[in-house]
Amino acid sequence: MGEHKRIGILTSGGDCAGLNAVIRAVVHRAVGTYDWEVMGICRSTVGLMSRPVQALYLDIDRVDTTLTMGGTILGTTNKGNPFAFPMADGSLSDRSDEIIEGYHQLGLDALIGVGGDGSLAILRRIAQQGKINLIGIPKTIDNDVGITERSIGFDTAVNIATEALDRLHFTAASHSRVMILEVMGRDAGHIALNAGIAGGADIILIPEIPYRLDNVCRKIKERQDQGKNFCSAIVSEAVCTTEGELMKYQDRFGECRLGGIGNYLAEEIATTSGAETRVTVLGHVQRGGIPSPLDRLLGSAFGVAAVDLIASEQYDRMVTWQNREVAIVPIAEAIGQYRAVDPNDTLVKTARGLGICLGD
Repeated sequence: MGEHKRIGILTSGGDCAGLNAVIRAVVHRAVGTYDWEVMGICRSTVGLMSRPVQALYLDIDRVDTTLTMGGTILGTTNKGNPFAFPMADGSLSDRSDEIIEGYHQLGLDALIGVGGDGSLAILRRIAQQGKINLIGIPKTIDNDVGITERSIGFDTAVNIATEALDRLHFTAASHSRVMILEVMGRDAGHIALNAGIAGGADIILIPEIPYRLDNVCRKIKERQDQGKNFCSAIVSEAVCTTEGELMKYQDRFGECRLGGIGNYLAEEIATTSGAETRVTVLGHVQRGGIPSPLDRLLGSAFGVAAVDLIASEQYDRMVTWQNREVAIVPIAEAIGQYRAVDPNDTLVKTARGLGICLGD
């Protein structure tokens, strides 16, 4: 089986369904096939900064029943850039060397980082600085990591948003209302586009395609003229107002959060068209719950492939999903390409072909 190794795994950024499937697959492959040790690092880079380092041994017994669990058994964080970490006195400190030191204190031969493009960019910078053998696994419900067709968590998020549309459809019809569903999507509209088509939405608004309010209201009027006095719309949280402003707010930690475009559109549509409107903001429901079979499959395939990369000592690589199989790419290449919705995408053409209003 080759040289004995001790490897680490951490989950970074926002949680999503399918992370435990990745962890489970890594442990099964590393322990079951190669007879290595696996250390699970708690709360991402925060665990490596802590003294003593916050980590636990992961064996097959510990992970074997985690396949269907949401979230991550290791915990995660999406606050505090290690290169400018907010301290108690309000100052910012570069704590990257503490993370590197934590890695070496654990005696690790390699590290698997599961994260989105932001997390992977930070982890790669730390790895380059500290000569850490890093393997990346893409996860984000937004599905906006470059090169890979799918990231962990996206399919479950789409399923949840689709189910919400299914449920809202009947309420809209019963009350002759316009029902607006606001979904996540920090910069990209993949969730809204996929769920909108699958859930039979009449209107889909995404940040990549600028909309006009009169076009949205025209769609509502068209349906009314056809005797359909209800309408379902799905909108990505990153869609701007008609003035081009992002709807956002600052939380108590000073972090900028998106949210509010659904309520904004409801008011504008009601004022312009006279239609009665209601809004549902799906929020973190999209991140939680039991992972879909596809996210479990993807997580399992990615976890096994990541361990095999370490076995062959191919570092600074990310596993991706392309053409129905795992493909390996340099991390720098993957995070260097942002994957927004292409306005000429097949699904955009599909939506137009179904008569769905995209607002343009």
